[in-house]
Amino acid sequence: MTEPRLNYVLCPGAASPRSPLVTLDAPATAPGQHRMAYWEWNGEPNGKGNPAHPHVVLCVHGLSRQGRDFDALARALSPHARVVCPDMPGRGRSDWLADPMAYAVPQYAADILSLLAQLQREAPIQTLDWVGTSMGGLIGMAVCGQPGLCIPDDPNASDQAMGSHWPLAVPVRRLVLNDIGPRIDALGLQRIGEYLGQPVRFDTLEQAAEALRPTLSGPHRQEDWLALTRHMLRPAPEGGLMLHYDPDIAQAFRAAPPGAAAEGEALMWQLYDRIRARTLLLRGLESDILSAETAQAMAQRGPRAQIVEFPGVGHAPTLVTPEQIGPVVEFLLAPEQRAAG
Repeated sequence: MTEPRLNYVLCPGAASPRSPLVTLDAPATAPGQHRMAYWEWNGEPNGKGNPAHPHVVLCVHGLSRQGRDFDALARALSPHARVVCPDMPGRGRSDWLADPMAYAVPQYAADILSLLAQLQREAPIQTLDWVGTSMGGLIGMAVCGQPGLCIPDDPNASDQAMGSHWPLAVPVRRLVLNDIGPRIDALGLQRIGEYLGQPVRFDTLEQAAEALRPTLSGPHRQEDWLALTRHMLRPAPEGGLMLHYDPDIAQAFRAAPPGAAAEGEALMWQLYDRIRARTLLLRGLESDILSAETAQAMAQRGPRAQIVEFPGVGHAPTLVTPEQIGPVVEFLLAPEQRAAG
């Protein structure tokens, strides 16, 4: 079975001394830096892979998740593209951040620009697509909604936030937003806030999968639940298993001042309206984050997203079943439409 390769990119922003140990081959950081891990899939039909493939699909996960959420989708796409799935800072194999308030879209966007700069140096990107689940979709809208956004020429520079150096070599061509939009329903945010950052410990993978099942959505086989849970865990110091992410990500999530939601929504609509990428919007019909009204508005303005909905699914579709993977693969691999005339 095709498996990903673990890589790292150095990003601006100090790492927390509480960061868990990373792999021995991870690069050393200088003061004011942190490491962001990413999983790279290259599964050409000959089995040798193509790390220089000109088509890059960037898959960015949700708030408390990590890059291995996209394993099933990446396996389906890897014969056709270079699939890159980062662990955003504070998650998975990445460093935790020294400043909990940095766990926000501006820092994430800056880190993605550092990642794209590294990928571009390794092999020129000719086609760039984006798949973003929940938080990953918000980051995608922030990047795609700024056509003049630049990749830093020095990935270790401290002044690179949101880019100020050389233009993104290739704009995002196709954007998949997985159960997220400019407006986020308050009930869904309240639900997430109830479990985010809570200290929990598990004795076994099976116990963790059962406990975490309510935070995911949709009907799955037991092996699917286990696969989705396995990379959500790391060994706990006192024995057993604990969640992979920095519990301090909850501080930024809960620290928004009054009125921030309305201001944030207005800004995200502005960004959404400037998106030029062809856009696919996935929605669970039972989602408490993305309402039907918001989805319809997204289909009528900005990039006029094509909508695919999944019955019996809430927030967010996990993209592990053929029914959910199929529309994404078809959308990303469909040939370009020729202009009339």
